[in-house]
Amino acid sequence: MNAWIIAALIGSLFAANADPMPNVLFIAIDDLNACADGMNGETSVHTPNISRLADKGVFFLNAHCAAPACNPSRTSVMTGLAPASSGIYLNEQDWRKSKTLAGHITLPEHFQQNGYKTMGGGKLYHAHTGRTSMYAGFMDPKPWDAYFPSKETQMPIEVRPGQVPMHNVNRFSAGRFDWAELDIDVAEMADAQVVEWAGEQLSQTHEKPLFLAVGIFRPHIPWYTPKTYFDLHPLDQVVLPETRKDDLDDLPAPAKAALNVKWQKWLEETGKWEQAVQAYNASVSFADDMIGQLLTSLENGPMADNTIVVLWSDHGYHLGQKQHWEKFKLWEQTTRVPFIVAAPGLVRAGETCREPVSLLDIYPTLSALCGTMPAKELDGDSLVPLLQNPRLETGRSVVITQGYKNHAVRSDKWRYIRYEQGEEELYDQINDPKNFTNLASNPEYKTVIAELSTWLPKDNAPSPPSKKKSKRRKSNHK
Repeated sequence: MNAWIIAALIGSLFAANADPMPNVLFIAIDDLNACADGMNGETSVHTPNISRLADKGVFFLNAHCAAPACNPSRTSVMTGLAPASSGIYLNEQDWRKSKTLAGHITLPEHFQQNGYKTMGGGKLYHAHTGRTSMYAGFMDPKPWDAYFPSKETQMPIEVRPGQVPMHNVNRFSAGRFDWAELDIDVAEMADAQVVEWAGEQLSQTHEKPLFLAVGIFRPHIPWYTPKTYFDLHPLDQVVLPETRKDDLDDLPAPAKAALNVKWQKWLEETGKWEQAVQAYNASVSFADDMIGQLLTSLENGPMADNTIVVLWSDHGYHLGQKQHWEKFKLWEQTTRVPFIVAAPGLVRAGETCREPVSLLDIYPTLSALCGTMPAKELDGDSLVPLLQNPRLETGRSVVITQGYKNHAVRSDKWRYIRYEQGEEELYDQINDPKNFTNLASNPEYKTVIAELSTWLPKDNAPSPPSKKKSKRRKSNHK
């Protein structure tokens, strides 16, 4: 038994003896990249409330999603299983109908079965495309004692600007890629309604320990946000991410496939790139305010001293790097996410950790901190040892998956990508954090690639058929 496993067991035993049973505030943010304060991302947005939480816990600065797409990422967090184990690789797959996951105990079910009152609100599951289904999405109503706005609808109706056509304020027809300043009160926003409801739960005393999950939709597109948040980011002060004209030259064909170059070309031709980044930043500031309201409600309520808070984003987000927007790729911009765990008396408050960790670790970590035991083996690791000693060196690498047999391996120094047919990318994350130079063809790094390859999944679950497949993403799953 190695030292890492022993440390995890010791940490779990320590947490299990904590008394009384802690509550859990579980905060999920959509599409938030590494722009938050303290992350040294390619772009930056002042996020005082994320920093406020970080001051109370451990900020994992090398955290990565299990999949750079909403559905497989959220499915992995909720089940504790990697895409290669579950077979959930794409947004179009309904994880609830997966035979692989049949009978598997999800995170909220686990807490419900261990004596917790489970309450949720907002976007926690993938909101499938479509004007009617996006508000329900692939939601699982079973494990929730209560849900806002209802067990059939995970999101309140979003506010849209005026009488303009659906997502077309900027007259660019590309799905929901749009933005606008809203002349409304912040309280009218769907996220604000969710946060107000969650604040009410945090202000009350509950007969059972509480597992409260809150999903914040912004900064997901369309970036319709009150004008006050745009005002925080004057257009002449917007910083664009660095790009290079030859950045795609050393990429294999699968990496170039499905790049969202149409958006980038239109933004450059119309001179609206700065506007788009401004709109994203405005939505980040709005989301940070929502986090602040949750923290204030917790601090002013009866559970302040006995509540574990976990904050995470389902994946990163491209803002034009490599001529790409959104996610669905295996580069650093897409996989690195904000991830914070705060637990009074159980963690080293105000510390940062630079070890590679995965969002798959949320399930086993919360289980360890709360003294519960998962019914089945999970793919992630308990982070209790790192919460108690953020300088601990684990020697671990984490895996990110985009489509069947397409994986990235992220160590403390390297990012190695291998596609289904064997094509490769390798990046030195210390000297090339923006992934400009692909080193995979350089024989000098053959040993590095061989070592990183040992972390790749030995088995890849077949993908359940989906009724609807996006043409833009077919290349990620042949």
